[in-house]
Amino acid sequence: MSQPSHIRVLVVDDHPVIRQGLIGMLEEAPDIVIVGQGRNGHEAISVFQQQQPDVTLMDLRMPEMEGVPAITVICNEFPNARIIVLTTYDTDEEIYRGLRAGAKGYLLKDSEPEELLTAIRTVNRGQQYIPPNVAAKLVQRMTGPELSDRELEVLQLIGQGMSNQEISTALNISESTVKTHVNRILSKLNVKDRTQAAITALKRGIANL
Repeated sequence: MSQPSHIRVLVVDDHPVIRQGLIGMLEEAPDIVIVGQGRNGHEAISVFQQQQPDVTLMDLRMPEMEGVPAITVICNEFPNARIIVLTTYDTDEEIYRGLRAGAKGYLLKDSEPEELLTAIRTVNRGQQYIPPNVAAKLVQRMTGPELSDRELEVLQLIGQGMSNQEISTALNISESTVKTHVNRILSKLNVKDRTQAAITALKRGIANL
């Protein structure tokens, strides 16, 4: 009787302790073999092209190149890539961006090891793995009105405490155009003022302190 083939896994995370910890844990599983590792999105793309792993664990926030752009590049070149976002962030914007880029799973780093193994095996079978708490936030994100790219830029700057005049200068657009964007943002987010918009931006992961 032939031996079942191993699931070939690539681990991408910029923190050496976390990356090595994941590798050490996964290597104990009888059906998993680690075929590569990376510290940022550039390394993720390079190693993926060389190894073409069955499943990739991808952190979102990394130096030089973050996870979402890397997922986008990989999935454009390899449409059947099976990528699981493994992150500390569970804001609905992060979840939405990761899955929209092409990830097949989304898991938080404080998940139990057994859940991570289940996620890898599920995604390797060609299925999605999205825990209920993550799915709930994704539904919430997808049912809300879509902000345009420009509105997202303005909202990020509102979240950083910028005035309309400062946003106007930063984005090289008129102050009246900024006001139009702000009004649309308030309407779409169903909030009354800039402060509430900034709080919503932080909660959803659109802006960071």
